[in-house]
Formats: sequence, structure tokens, C-alpha cells
Amino acid sequence: MATGSMLCVQLGLALSLGFIDRIGVEGAAWLRLMWAGVLLLIIVRPRPSAFTRTTFLTCVILGVVTAAVTLLFMAAIARIPLGTASALEFLGPLGVAVIQGRGGYRFVWPGLAAVGVVLLTHPWVGSIDLVGVLYALAAAGCWGCYILLTQRVGDGVEGVTGLAVSMGVAAAFSTIVVGSSVIPRVTPEILLFGIGLAILLPVIPFSLEMMSLRRLTAAAFGTLMSLEPALATLVGFLVLSQAPSGVGLVGVCLVVIAGVGAARTGARTPVLVDVT
Repeated sequence: MATGSMLCVQLGLALSLGFIDRIGVEGAAWLRLMWAGVLLLIIVRPRPSAFTRTTFLTCVILGVVTAAVTLLFMAAIARIPLGTASALEFLGPLGVAVIQGRGGYRFVWPGLAAVGVVLLTHPWVGSIDLVGVLYALAAAGCWGCYILLTQRVGDGVEGVTGLAVSMGVAAAFSTIVVGSSVIPRVTPEILLFGIGLAILLPVIPFSLEMMSLRRLTAAAFGTLMSLEPALATLVGFLVLSQAPSGVGLVGVCLVVIAGVGAARTGARTPVLVDVT
């Protein structure tokens, strides 16, 4: 499920490249979050009885964090190379993997994944903008919080009910932050295209991530996220005809090995939510 989520993310990003040229990176982020929130609230129709005060508050915080990580990363790649931004953002799940990890593999799989991500993303390429770096580091912190909060919401709320609330909050928060600058550029065609894009990214991947975090430890999930640059390389090759370099292929092998190792050692008993 985690791998399927990452594949959906990369396909969504690849298909939205031309879309970003028309509405900007912050516009693409807002439209995805807005439609995801609307669609999930309509489809799931969460009921107040499904939440305690604590779980509802956690969903609200998760929604703000979800919007923040999306908008911050988009702001980062507008200033620094994508590879650099991706490598810096990966510090979030890597930090979760190290802090939450247990036993002898606490540093092995995250360390191997970190080397692979660096080889894949080439963070040393291109000029460095300090503001862009700060945006990417802030996105990394939000991504780490997103993993922990998503696991807590998944454990405390049945199905994807919690996700529907958090995405509704993310839609509202992103509208407050960037809506005034983005909405005037939205056309009916862009609005309709945004529906399909939102289903591919983030509705399907976020749902899969929540379900996978019921079965994986946060440490294993954080390490498994290192597969995302490898899947980006694969999608780039198949969809955009972007052939990876030899160093990139080595990076792919390293993150795949780390992902397999993390998954094999990171199982947890699925949490059964008490709905009585």
C-alpha cells in the first residue's frame, strides 16, 4: 500500500507538469488539496459520533500539517533544484525512522536509504537559495509530523473518516494561505482537470498511507518513503523518457534494499478501532 501510494504521487506529479505551467506550483498544490477535501467530505460524510474530542483535534492538526508540507515543498522547488529539495525533505521521514526505530537496524536501513536518496537526487547540483533551503527543511519537519499524526488518526478513527476531516481542514487552510492569489487564474478547464488530479494525488495515496501505517511502524514507513525518488526515476523513464544515470541506478538499488529491509523488520499488528 505504501509503494502504491508513492507510485500514485509520482504519476500525479508527472501528469501535472504542464498544469503547473498554467497555474503555478502553489496553484497546483491548492487545487489538489481543495478538490481532495471536497471529494472526501462528500463521499465519506464523516459523523461526529466517529470521533472523540482528542481524535477530532488530531485530525484538524493533521490537516494543517498536510497543507503545510504541500505548500512548503512547492515553495522550495520554486527556488532550488528539485533534487536538492527532495533530499532535504527526506530528512523528515528519515528522522522519524531513526527516532522511532528499535534494535540493531535503527540506523542501518535509514542510513542506506539516505545514501541512495543522495545518489538519486544529486542535491549538490545547481545554485543554493537559503530561503528555498529553509522552505525544504520546514517541509521535512512537517512530513515527519504528518507520518506520526497519520498513524495516530488511523489508529483512532475507523476507515478513512479521519482522513476526510483532515483533508477538509487542509483545503480550508490552503485556501486561506494562497487562495486569493490563485483563484483568479483558475479556468473551468483547469477546475475540471483538478478533479482527476486530486483523485490521483492526494486522495488515493493519502488513503493508502493511512492504511499502511496501521500495519507498519512509523520507523519502517519513514524508511520506506525513500523509495519515492526511485519510483520518480522509474516514472520519469516510462512517462517522460528521462533515462537515469549510472549513479542514479546505484541509488535506486540502495533505496530498494533499504525499503525491503525496513518492511521486513517493521511490521506491527493492525490496530482495531473500537467503535462502540
